[in-house]
Amino acid sequence: MLAAVLIFSLMHLMPGDPAGVMLGDTATPEQVQALRVTMGFDQPIYVQFFRWFTGVLQGDFGQSIFFHKPVLQVIRERAEVSLFIAVISMALILVTGIPIGVISAVWYNSYTDQTCSGASMLAASMPTFWLGLNLMLIFSVVLGWLPSSGFPSIVESKNLWDLKYLVLPCVTLAAPNSALIIRLTRASMLDVLKEGYVTTARAKGLSEVMVTMKHAFRNSLISVIAVVGFTFVGLASGTVITETVFSLPGIGRLVVESVLRRDYPVIQGIILVIALAYMVVNLAIDFCYTFLDPRIRIA
Repeated sequence: MLAAVLIFSLMHLMPGDPAGVMLGDTATPEQVQALRVTMGFDQPIYVQFFRWFTGVLQGDFGQSIFFHKPVLQVIRERAEVSLFIAVISMALILVTGIPIGVISAVWYNSYTDQTCSGASMLAASMPTFWLGLNLMLIFSVVLGWLPSSGFPSIVESKNLWDLKYLVLPCVTLAAPNSALIIRLTRASMLDVLKEGYVTTARAKGLSEVMVTMKHAFRNSLISVIAVVGFTFVGLASGTVITETVFSLPGIGRLVVESVLRRDYPVIQGIILVIALAYMVVNLAIDFCYTFLDPRIRIA
């Protein structure tokens, strides 16, 4: 409820008249006022909020001012790209970030550790647009291996080969986020490896692989899992720069377009969906904590 009030209030603090934007510069004041009455923009704020929130509780987020479609339909049409990007990027992040972080911690202060740390710092420091443009230049323009932009709907075409359109965007997003997970996993593993129960496990004669994977790795994930969860929601919510560079019709570009068009229902719908997603992820993280740390289950 509080999130809904905050979202609705912020949207109505934005400058500009959505009715005027919808009709264009050639509209007369009478036409603008007539549309305001039709859309309910002439009503008091609390009346507009009550109507909107009642509809949200019933699964109706309203009608898009620009697209003339239900808001949820507009979001679903754009969510396909963002969800595919989020899932593929997160898979790349987990496959590279966590193993490299563990290896870097196990061989602490070695050449391997220094190489991994240096590579992660380099990846984290590269601007997203710069990395995306260079990947496009190399693999699309010079080598011609991958498409540079666009994305045909896989849901409609049923052709998984079209995922090639998302290879470069996903690598662009995975690189800096993998660097974050590498550094976080490394730091967490180093802290856990110094704990007394790890020393005790080694004293019992357990192999280094057993000590690392059974005792250290699982506990180190406690601090990593929260970042992984919120990173996924951030990716699924849309990444404006990457979607713009690769001309992808995702949630990020929809937010920017809706702000410029003063399409209040779409903006409110997207922000509310993102807020709900963060709440669900936060709840899932709490459940994961109870699985990874027996002390939480006992408490």
